[in-house]
Amino acid sequence: MKTDDLIYGIHAVQAALESQANITELWVEKKRHDQRVEDILELAKQKSIPCERVTSHILKEWLPDARHQGVVAKLASISTQNESDLNRLLDSLEDPPFILLLDGVTDPHNLGACIRTAEAAGVHAIVVPKDKSCGMTATVRKVASGAAEILPFVQVTNLSRCIKALQERGIWFIGTDLATDTNLYQQDLTGPLAIVMGAEGKGLRRLTKEHCDTLVKLPMNGTVESLNVSVAAGVVLFEALRQRL
Repeated sequence: MKTDDLIYGIHAVQAALESQANITELWVEKKRHDQRVEDILELAKQKSIPCERVTSHILKEWLPDARHQGVVAKLASISTQNESDLNRLLDSLEDPPFILLLDGVTDPHNLGACIRTAEAAGVHAIVVPKDKSCGMTATVRKVASGAAEILPFVQVTNLSRCIKALQERGIWFIGTDLATDTNLYQQDLTGPLAIVMGAEGKGLRRLTKEHCDTLVKLPMNGTVESLNVSVAAGVVLFEALRQRL
């Protein structure tokens, strides 16, 4: 069983069923007959999704290290998009572009959380480099709770070249960096915008940082030096959303 397209767990599967996720099959452990599982089965029935009762042994064989809670669903594969797809998307927008660019985020939990937050904030697309970056995995889709099926996920070969091309479209690139003096809340985040977030612990790579139009930092009032990338992305994206509204 190929596991890249599997999501599991009560909350993740229910969220996927309630969203626009394209679920093709559902498996439920034979011993589970509680209300939460019955609700999932009813949702699957409404969407005409095939469901099979299986033993816990089979689920453990498929997902030996996962807390599947007796519920596993198969998602139709997501085809990641490229720069041509991104350009077509931008051409079709009526609102100013709003993009999240993630430079080398390798942790699938962080990527999934960023996707979920970005979709909630109204981001039009997420852009990541193909190399040294997490791609679309089952863990990413599980954490994203359906958002990965909605928000375009663009992988590019050359990040610097992609940034330059988008800047030529009039998109303003704002990166996050602890060393800058510019406070996030002093920055205009309206208009065509790309927020650029760096990898866990390392931040933005030098070349990516140099290509940004502006660098901002989140004001910190405690003793910790930095935030998790998905938390920081949430702060920046929702400040942008506040301004854009």
